[in-house]
Amino acid sequence: MAGDAVNGAKLFKTRCAQCHVVEAGAPHKVGPNLNGLFGRKSGSASGYAYSDAMKAKQVTWTDDQMFVYLENPKKFVPGTKMVFAGFKKESDRNDIIAYLKNATK
Repeated sequence: MAGDAVNGAKLFKTRCAQCHVVEAGAPHKVGPNLNGLFGRKSGSASGYAYSDAMKAKQVTWTDDQMFVYLENPKKFVPGTKMVFAGFKKESDRNDIIAYLKNATK
């Protein structure tokens, strides 16, 4: 499951950064700030208006949970506000996770 964080950064910039930020203290955008994501419960970033579906999911974000979620967010959390269709390629999901593991600490 080891991914390429450099490629993950490129994918994040082109497919995620329009809605998300990773920097500590940065304001939420259309989507929540992802800083501190791993180990956090879904729907719990302070100050962001999550969908009821995301708040109710109550998943703790781990590599494995994120891998499944990023393939098809609407299938993983029916009713989510996230409009992104997902990363179908396993390598892309692994790369994004590798990037996020470092960028969201």
